[in-house]
Amino acid sequence: MRCGGGFYIGAGVHVAIGTESAGLTGSDRVYLDHAATTPVVPEARAAIVDALQSWANPSSPHAEGRKARAALEQARRTIADGLGWRHDVILTSGASEAVEIAARRATVAGRAYGATEHAIVPHAMGADSKVIAVDANGLIDLDSLDAVLAEGPALVAIQQVNNETGVIQPMDEIAARVRAAGSLLLADCAQSAGKMPLPDADFIAACAHKLGGPPGVGVLLARDLSKLEAVGGQEKGYRRGTQDVPATLGFAAALAAKPYDMARLASLRTRLEAEIKRSGGVVIAEEAPRIATIGAVAMPGASNSALLIQFDSAGIAVSAGSACASGKMQSSSVLAAMQVAPDIAGSFLRISFGPTTSAADVDRFIEVWNGIRARAQARAA
Repeated sequence: MRCGGGFYIGAGVHVAIGTESAGLTGSDRVYLDHAATTPVVPEARAAIVDALQSWANPSSPHAEGRKARAALEQARRTIADGLGWRHDVILTSGASEAVEIAARRATVAGRAYGATEHAIVPHAMGADSKVIAVDANGLIDLDSLDAVLAEGPALVAIQQVNNETGVIQPMDEIAARVRAAGSLLLADCAQSAGKMPLPDADFIAACAHKLGGPPGVGVLLARDLSKLEAVGGQEKGYRRGTQDVPATLGFAAALAAKPYDMARLASLRTRLEAEIKRSGGVVIAEEAPRIATIGAVAMPGASNSALLIQFDSAGIAVSAGSACASGKMQSSSVLAAMQVAPDIAGSFLRISFGPTTSAADVDRFIEVWNGIRARAQARAA
């Protein structure tokens, strides 16, 4: 399942800049891990508390159950509106479950995915699935995509926004090629939902905890349910289990709040990356289109585990790589697919921004970065 929070000492220190730092870690710390999980926004917290009054099972036929069902369906409509979706919304426990439902039950025979996908994708797609290459900027190689599509109809899984580098894929071009080949497109939009328009895909996976909602709830958006095998149970027969009404209302409230000022965050990321480069650092995938909320940088010569410890000691919460790989000492498969040099991959930091990220958060990160860099240079002299 897609994870949130926690530290991972491995290849790719993962940083996410500030929001309500006091909410999780104390007022003297800066929270830098929004791409893993963003703190729940006040509107979502309030909605969850209110929804706890609708405690009944929404599948029950009595008055209490009907009240819970009405609240659930209103939240479903709010989520669809907030995501700009006009088709079916299947509630799930998160983006990972959404990916697994589509990957295991889409009605086309083949399976394929981009080389830089989140780890849930190759797991869910299976050992016989095809891998679509990417270029040095992490963008899908369209010739590789065409070669896969030529082998017959398939479910093709592509992240709209990469969770480690922030690279935005050319989804319009990808969708057109997939559709022309008689295949289906599954877009992993965990990092983009609520922050940018979603692609024209057959299936879309998203979750609440990356955009200010609670953990443990997500959606699979389906353009045509007939392209998905049903299993019975809830969600029109496409997902078993009692729906979580309070979490779903929290998800809807977070989307309705629209907490992300993307222009402001893009300005902060530009400022941070300029300072990183000025100090001798590297910006990964700098030439590719990237979402404002994620930046990937590297400090050549440093090690991921050492960086993690030093930032944490300085009061800045960081993680190394995807939170779902927490605790594993392994290199980033994303950077490997991009053929990033080992010294860069071994010192890469993901910096991700949240709704209340401030200039002070950026300044503090730069201050600590420069201090680490200066000490390393002094030791090398």
